[in-house]
Amino acid sequence: MSDAIRPAQRLWTGDYYNEGAGHADPFDTLREECGVFGVFGHAEAASLSYYGLHALQHRGEESAGICATNGEDFHYHRGMGLVKEVFDRDKLASLRGDRSIGHVRYSTSGDSKLTNAQPLIFKYRDGDLAVATNGNIVNAPKIRRQLEQSGSIFQTTSDTEVIAHLIARSSKDFVEAAKDALRQLVGGFAFLLLTNDKLIAASDPNGLRPLVMGRLGNAYLFSSETCAFEVVGAETIREIQPGEMLVLDKDGLREERYAEPQRKALCAMEYIYFARPDSDMNGSNLHASRKRMGQVMAQESFVDADVVTGVPDSSISAAIGYAEQTGIPYELGLIKNKYTGRTFIQPSQELREQGVKMKLSAVRRVVEGKRVVMIDDSIVRGTTSRRIVNLLREAGATEVHVRITSPPFKNPCFYGIDTPDRGELIASYKTVEEICKEINADSLEFLSPQGLIQAVGGDNATDYKGGLCMACFDNDYPTRTDFDGEEKFGCTC
Repeated sequence: MSDAIRPAQRLWTGDYYNEGAGHADPFDTLREECGVFGVFGHAEAASLSYYGLHALQHRGEESAGICATNGEDFHYHRGMGLVKEVFDRDKLASLRGDRSIGHVRYSTSGDSKLTNAQPLIFKYRDGDLAVATNGNIVNAPKIRRQLEQSGSIFQTTSDTEVIAHLIARSSKDFVEAAKDALRQLVGGFAFLLLTNDKLIAASDPNGLRPLVMGRLGNAYLFSSETCAFEVVGAETIREIQPGEMLVLDKDGLREERYAEPQRKALCAMEYIYFARPDSDMNGSNLHASRKRMGQVMAQESFVDADVVTGVPDSSISAAIGYAEQTGIPYELGLIKNKYTGRTFIQPSQELREQGVKMKLSAVRRVVEGKRVVMIDDSIVRGTTSRRIVNLLREAGATEVHVRITSPPFKNPCFYGIDTPDRGELIASYKTVEEICKEINADSLEFLSPQGLIQAVGGDNATDYKGGLCMACFDNDYPTRTDFDGEEKFGCTC
């Protein structure tokens, strides 16, 4: 640090710029917790994982890791920070092998530390085991207590460690032990398990968290999103089905099942917010789905205005759809500064507001004297929406009409999204009219649940609720969420 910069002026806390990312962010947006990428049968497996994790960086920005093997030894490296900060040429060169799994992580309960960075690596009776997961195991605390009472010693606070202990305690071969372990888990999860001679990919029985398979030559690849396949030049083959477990070893690929599929319930927020717009899920492109959300929003809640603008980045597609449907011009009324750190020291409310302006700016020449339709994907606590509405008003907008391309977010997520307690979700205790007043908007409307299902479409359009988990909107959770009187949400994966 330069002597000219006093410690109090630092824009980040801790040893790396995004430590604790999101926990004190001036924006109250939801956070995804992690992304996974795996390779089996490619000489440059670690390098492919590196580029794949780059494409999945939006799913987790606190830590990254890759484990590779040549069928004998494990070579791995994990670190805190972005993928490009954790790995360099020498570190990648040390990760030798033709199979690998990688992970990017966002912690949600303060456990931003290296011991929880994935893949988690274990030694057990049959050799080495590496585990990477996206999601959340709802009954992990109960299983953990039972394992500790019977002698297990946990090294991390991660949900993911539970499955390693369950596998290690089994007397069955690895594949059957993994099946038994997965059957004991309740929640939303996509696992990649790597041993000295096998790679296993598995999805929860409801398919709550996305996981897809691709091919590059003779190699098999796995990823949380298809956008990572595009980066490495791979072809998307298909999605891993709910309750499915794929086993890759020297004999090739085996498609097995550890549980019967339950109600299909892919997280709706993947479509609305989390996944990159160039990814595909359930046969539907995310950009196209978000455009349709904007179009349906316009049909449900038209308002006469001069310009339409979207909150960067996830709402741009929906804003374009709203503009196309209404004929109101789409403009870049809000600009995101992508070079600021994610966590700010904010000793005063004044500096907190300044933090927002460092991240987002209103374009005065676009909105001044105009009636503006502001499209956003969700309202969590309401503080972000209020600040953005006020930014537009300060830039001269005469009216600001807010349109949210999701239903009101009323309930916490138990399956891997970092959400506040129900009492902190503004839609759980205020009406739409009250929220509108709270965020200082001229009008506020949310997309209807039926409109969301219609807009998403895809291969599961005829399934119950379009094959979506919409519990955060309607309190209809696809799994049990309470164990021993203890509800657990967010993620410590």
